[in-house]
Amino acid sequence: MSRPSQQFDVVIIGAGHNGLTCAAYLGMAGLKVKVVERRSIVGGAAVTEEFHPGFRNSVAAYTVSLLNPKVIADLHLGEHGLRIVERRAQNFLPAPDGRYLLSGEGRTQSEIAKLSHHDAERYAAFDREIDMAADVLRDLVLKAPPNLASGFAGLGELIKAGALGRELRHLPDADLRTLYGLFTRSAGEHLDSVFENDLVKALYGFDAVVGFYGSPYTPGTGYVLLHHAFGEVNGKRRIWGHAVGGMGAISEAMAKAAASHGVEIETDAPVRELLVERGRARGVVLNDGRVIRANAVAVNANLKLFYTSMVPDGALNAEFLRRMREFRCGSGTFRMNVALSELPSFTALPGHTLADHHTAGIVIAPSLGYMDHAYDDARRHGWSRAPIVELVIPSTLDDTLAPKGAHVASLFCQHVAPLLPGGRSWDDHKEEVADLMIETVERAAPGFKASVIARQALSPLDLERTFALLGGDISHGAMSLDQLFWARPMLGYADYRGPLPGLYHCGAGAHPGGGVTGAPGHNAAHAILADRRWWRWRR
Repeated sequence: MSRPSQQFDVVIIGAGHNGLTCAAYLGMAGLKVKVVERRSIVGGAAVTEEFHPGFRNSVAAYTVSLLNPKVIADLHLGEHGLRIVERRAQNFLPAPDGRYLLSGEGRTQSEIAKLSHHDAERYAAFDREIDMAADVLRDLVLKAPPNLASGFAGLGELIKAGALGRELRHLPDADLRTLYGLFTRSAGEHLDSVFENDLVKALYGFDAVVGFYGSPYTPGTGYVLLHHAFGEVNGKRRIWGHAVGGMGAISEAMAKAAASHGVEIETDAPVRELLVERGRARGVVLNDGRVIRANAVAVNANLKLFYTSMVPDGALNAEFLRRMREFRCGSGTFRMNVALSELPSFTALPGHTLADHHTAGIVIAPSLGYMDHAYDDARRHGWSRAPIVELVIPSTLDDTLAPKGAHVASLFCQHVAPLLPGGRSWDDHKEEVADLMIETVERAAPGFKASVIARQALSPLDLERTFALLGGDISHGAMSLDQLFWARPMLGYADYRGPLPGLYHCGAGAHPGGGVTGAPGHNAAHAILADRRWWRWRR
């Protein structure tokens, strides 16, 4: 006997932070909302878990800046327990020759001057350019891109495109040229034209390749650099921080916000299939056979995964399905969480006593050439034998994560191939690569290896299995120019509305893409609310 169905205004697939954001906004508007999540906890990749007795960490997403301040305010996340603390320094880049660069509020230019007077003189102008470009992006984050594909460019879309053009026209010609160059050039080209010192260029080059499987000389990496610059923490722009309690604290606060407005959240509830009736999305069928009916369905899952495995045959047009099958996923990342008996002592800055650089993003990648070789090596070999590693030690700012005197660290490692060449399996090579990542930190901080009490390694395959991130892609799809803005996920579908009536995109596969932003969830909720009268008319 079939089970009775449940009826909601909206059902959301996936309780990641964007799905929870979308749910909270819809709940605030008075809609009856259900969120279904395949895992046993909410948060998607923004979760905090114990990976060794007494040691907790943000096991996937690991640091905060891009979370939109409007989302924080609208959802009253502070009242639901969220507290974000700032790093005491932003980035620490040690070089093999013992030199280093320590960036942060009020110190970056003077630190650069120790390495290059030329670069220190160029820094202020460069910093202003990045601020200008980041402001443009910041203004676009909470707006749906115009749908300009043939058949979609109605009056409303043309008005949106015109408004965008008018905003850009207010910029001076020099800023427009800079903006266009940053959006389209490689970060490496741009940085080479401004700075001369390798560490200075690497400081910004890292942001151009983090979570992006490419060289800093790949066209479009200028945009990736800017994508990591439009954030803020506690009202301070372009800085990074940590959520007290780990990234799971963000998701937990969002879940509380949604629940306070009547949203139902069910975990251990994987979706088997989208329910389609008369060409319209009408709900979901869970793996256990239950049917949850709704007037609309919002997808927070990886869109390639959703459209190629959860939509009934024949429901999609061939062109859209082909695009989804070809949508590139694979950010070239390898994640590790380690329990440490003590803080690392770096050759460039010795000492185990807590200092500002221990709170920073510690980037082991001393030049653009190093990063370029890392990508080339990964393409040929499967992983770079001289990898890019960012070490972050959140317990320096949050003593709830580890026992007293001990610490936890995140290793966010680039570059590794999403699929190993030659048909090899990540299951056979994960520990070998994990050893390499530890050794890479050891070269910069002798004794680090001996301080590791325990470790958790997540290959691209593990990220896919655990968090449904195809190819281990932390952004639900490559952040390349052909998959951004009005082409994310496809021309004609950039306004958060899917190819079927009643179907919406609320995850990172929609604009503005990856990062813990809450923006796709916010924007999708507003698209759903704008269409609400349409559903009632169609019932």
